[in-house]
Amino acid sequence: MMNKFNDQLRVDFAGVNFKNPIILSSGTAGFGQELNDVYNIELLGGLSTKGLTLRQRSGNVGTRIWETPAGIMNSIGLENPGIRKFIEQELDFLEKIDLVNIVNIGGSTLEDYIETVKIVSELKVDMIELNISCPNLKKGGMSFGIKAKTAAKITREIRKITDLPLVVKLSPQARNISEVALACQGAGADGLSLVNTFKAMAIDIEAKKPVFENIYAGLSGPAIKPIALRMVHEVCQAVEIPVMGVGGISSWQDAVEYIMAGASLVQIGTANFINPRAGLEILKGLNNYFEKNKIESINQIRGII
Repeated sequence: MMNKFNDQLRVDFAGVNFKNPIILSSGTAGFGQELNDVYNIELLGGLSTKGLTLRQRSGNVGTRIWETPAGIMNSIGLENPGIRKFIEQELDFLEKIDLVNIVNIGGSTLEDYIETVKIVSELKVDMIELNISCPNLKKGGMSFGIKAKTAAKITREIRKITDLPLVVKLSPQARNISEVALACQGAGADGLSLVNTFKAMAIDIEAKKPVFENIYAGLSGPAIKPIALRMVHEVCQAVEIPVMGVGGISSWQDAVEYIMAGASLVQIGTANFINPRAGLEILKGLNNYFEKNKIESINQIRGII
C-alpha cells in the first residue's frame, strides 16, 4: 500500500526524484541513524543532514534548548563533526539507504563555504542545501541571507564550483524575503528552502539575565507556522524555481497547507523532538488525504492558493 501512495506523492524537485514530499529537516534528525532505529526512514522522501562546516565545531556554551508554549528556542551554534569526519563516520549509512540525501552546509566565511562545497561535490550525495540563514552564529550564517546582494553573491560563487542541485535556505530575518529569493534564483539556485528559525529571546527572571549566552536564539515549532506559511506563499508567487516549505509543520494538515501555498516538498523539524515518528505519521496522513480526495498527483493541489 505504501508503494501505491508513494506513486501518487512522487515529486521531481530540481531534477531529483523524491518518492514523496516529506523531508527530515536539518538539525532535527542528525544523520538519520537514530531515527532509523525508531522506524524505517526510507519510507520518507529525503533527509537534510545536520548542518556541516569545513571544520568541527563544538557549538555554543550554556543553555541550548528552551521550551516555549508552542515550540522551542535553540542556540546550538552549528555543533557538528566537520565535513571530513562526516565522510568517515556518517556518509556510508546515507549512501546505503533509499532516500534522497541532502547535505546541509553552513559556514562563517565565503571561503569556508567554498572549501566545504568542493569536498561535498566529490561525494555520492544528491543535493546541497546551502544554509545562509542560521541565527545562532555571531558572524557569517544569517548575515549572508539578510540582503539580496550578499545572498546572490554566495549563491553565484557556490554555483560556479558544483554541479550538484543547489538549494538555498533562506532566513525569515531577510529584509525582503521575496527579493532575496529572486536574487538567489538569478544567481543559479536550483531551488529554495524556507524558513529557518526566527530570531527570539528568553529571560531568566530569577537570575535577571538572558537565558542564552548569545542573548538571542532561534524559535521553531507550531508558533512560527502561520508566518512561515505566509513567507513560503510569497516566495512561491515570486520565483520560478521549486520551494521546500519549512516551519512549524506538525501534522499532515500543515503539510497540505504548505503544498497548497506552493511548496513542492515539506521539511519536518521540531515535531521530530516531540514525536520521533512524526515524519511517518504525517506521510500516512498525507497518503490518506490523497486517497480520500482522489488526488493522483501532488501537482493537482500544489500552489492552488
